[in-house]
Amino acid sequence: MHGLSGILSSQENAKWKPLSENAFFFWGLGLQFNRWLLHYTNLFQLTNHLIKGYFIMRKVSTGFVYFFGALGGLLFGYDTGVISGAILFIQKQLHLGSWQQGWVVSAVLLGAVLGAAIIGPSSDRFGRKKLLLLSSIIFFVGALGSAISPEFWTLIISRIILGMAVGAASALIPTYLAELAPANKRGTVSSLFQLMVMTGILLAYITNYTFAGFYTGWRWMLGFAAIPAAILFLGGLILPESPRFLVKQHRDNEAEQVLLNMNKGDNAAVQIELGQIQEQAAIKSGGWSELFSKFVHPALIIGIGLAIFQQVMGCNTVLYYAPTIFTDVGFGVSAALLAHIGIGVFNVIVTAVAVAIMDKIDRTKMLIGGAVGMGISLFIMSFSMKFSGESHVAAIICVIALTIYIAFFSATWGPVMWVMIGEVFPLNIRGLGNSFASVINWGANMIVSLTFPPLLDFFGTGSLFIGYGVLCFVSIWFVSKHVFETRNRSLEEIEATLREKETEATVATTGR
Repeated sequence: MHGLSGILSSQENAKWKPLSENAFFFWGLGLQFNRWLLHYTNLFQLTNHLIKGYFIMRKVSTGFVYFFGALGGLLFGYDTGVISGAILFIQKQLHLGSWQQGWVVSAVLLGAVLGAAIIGPSSDRFGRKKLLLLSSIIFFVGALGSAISPEFWTLIISRIILGMAVGAASALIPTYLAELAPANKRGTVSSLFQLMVMTGILLAYITNYTFAGFYTGWRWMLGFAAIPAAILFLGGLILPESPRFLVKQHRDNEAEQVLLNMNKGDNAAVQIELGQIQEQAAIKSGGWSELFSKFVHPALIIGIGLAIFQQVMGCNTVLYYAPTIFTDVGFGVSAALLAHIGIGVFNVIVTAVAVAIMDKIDRTKMLIGGAVGMGISLFIMSFSMKFSGESHVAAIICVIALTIYIAFFSATWGPVMWVMIGEVFPLNIRGLGNSFASVINWGANMIVSLTFPPLLDFFGTGSLFIGYGVLCFVSIWFVSKHVFETRNRSLEEIEATLREKETEATVATTGR
């Protein structure tokens, strides 16, 4: 016998010693463990201080900060993409029924709601960086737990833990990036989160294809997520804290140094921004009553509306359903998986283009243009799928329409929603507001995912996609009526706009 099985076997065959001897043994082992723990804790603290000291003397490059700040999105995307391939093997090896398969997929969504609701709001108290590090640890534990799960319930618990980290990251990262970036780069920097999400999905597709031929391949698929989680933790140790959070903690000198680094030493711009931050930070941190106040009402409508529409326009279901669409229109299974990878590559390229132009085009124009393109693409997909079994041309049109739909989503609603919920809420409740919008987004994701199969059975693919297309055009009305422009405006200027809207609403109501 070798390895763990040998150890377990030897323990099973061993004779138990008297309780007193076992007690002394475990007492001694406990003392030794405490010494080890103290030693490695001190070593970790020393290493952390040395790293911080080194990077105080040598400024961390802004590219490094933005990359590791957004890296949590890769974990988010990887898990979103990997489960579609892994579930095919999980259900066979763990002998899962249909409802159990549904819970394996949806457990992460449940965990994401919990993570966004619990961990996200705490960032206003403990800071964005600390909770980002905590999220990477939780993700690491959840990924390994999922990979070694021996049965259904262990896998569900591990997936919920994993989901908590995903939800926390979705609430923390847009806020963190928005608070670090200069106003003229905030859209580009904040949209890096969505680029990382799409990159994670692509890596998941490649991993699924690579391990599809192995009996225990699904364990490798799920376990690989632990690698970027560990990288995020190590890189996160060097990340600066948000300057907005530092000012709220009366650590103005540290905030000034972070701003100088992120603004390439532009002292004049830093002093103006620091003064604006100090003015807003003087306002006492708010809670739920502040979130639902008249002052925050426009931001809350934007956050909730964008979070819901991003999901009900069918983005995740279309992405998940893509391989099935390919097989329905005549692709073989292997060709469909390769085509899925091709879509992943295309997704990353289009999102990268969106990142490059994010601060050159108004957010509202991107949302409206994206909704028009997605809606038309869904209508074409719906029509062509009805004839794809009879016509090769119709099948090709369906695939082209699917690709165009994904392109419009990846370039507009995918990144813009996360950018805007990270910037519209005022400083004193930004963590809470962003978390609330993330909870709504994950809740909508869960509802759409759970209702998609029965709606598909009842309406059929064509009619269901028409429904999603109609919702795309409804979103145009919402954006035109409720979403104000934020491009090239500082977070403090956006907050001032909220106060102006509060005054306008008061005048409209009272006449003075």
